[in-house]
Order: sequence, then C-alpha cells, then structure tokens
Amino acid sequence: MTPVLEIAAVCFVDAAGALLTVRKRATRAFMLPGGKLEPAETPRAAAVREVGEELGFRCDPERLQLLGRWRADAANEPDTTLDAHVFVSTEQIAPTASGEIDEILWIPLDGRVSKLPLAPLLVARVLPALQAGRDGQTHR
Repeated sequence: MTPVLEIAAVCFVDAAGALLTVRKRATRAFMLPGGKLEPAETPRAAAVREVGEELGFRCDPERLQLLGRWRADAANEPDTTLDAHVFVSTEQIAPTASGEIDEILWIPLDGRVSKLPLAPLLVARVLPALQAGRDGQTHR
C-alpha cells in the first residue's frame, strides 16, 4: 500500500503574475512552500507554520483561501502520495530562504516553465488551477 502524506502548501503570486516556488535542501524539484501536518493540526495552521519556518514570513491565516485539495505523487519521497491542501495568499511578500530551503524561484504562470524541475503537484494540479483562475474560470 502506498503511503499518503497530508500536507498544506501556499501559493504566493507577485504583482507581475509569478508564483513563488522553493527547492528544499538536497532535492531537485521546485515546489510550493509548505509541508506535513502535525498531529491535530489543521491544514490552515500547518500552512502558516510551514511558511514561517521556510520563508521567515508570518502569514495571516485569514488571508489564505483554499485553492483546492488534491492527490499527487510526492516529489521527494519515492512511492508516496500527497494529500495536499493548497491555499492562495493575497499577501505580497519578500521571502527569505530559511530552515530547509536552499533556493527560492519565482516562476511565470503563463506556461513557460516546461524546462524547470517542478513537483508533480505543481504541474498536474496547482498551475492549471491558477491559470484557469487567471483566465476568469473557476477552479475545483
């Protein structure tokens, strides 16, 4: 049976329409800031905690909107599935790589990211949902 990790992640989109991604230490793929829920922790609380640990920024939990909840292959854990709660924050931030983060990269939402090593969750679910929202469509 494939292990399932429940995670929370946050999308930050800057004024130019670029999405904040991070690369964790000793990994290759860029992904959203976020991580595993702790016991009895809500997805929203985990998202706030993880962003604080990884980017040195305290999110306002009231400004997090649920983009979606999806399953996808984990980027860094072989044969593992993610159960991901993905939020969008309306806050503009100037992140600092902290904790386990080695690199921060803002990527365009216009589809010009095909050569970047991106996490499966980003490619299969998050980018299409964000692009649909930018085109005036609703995401589910």
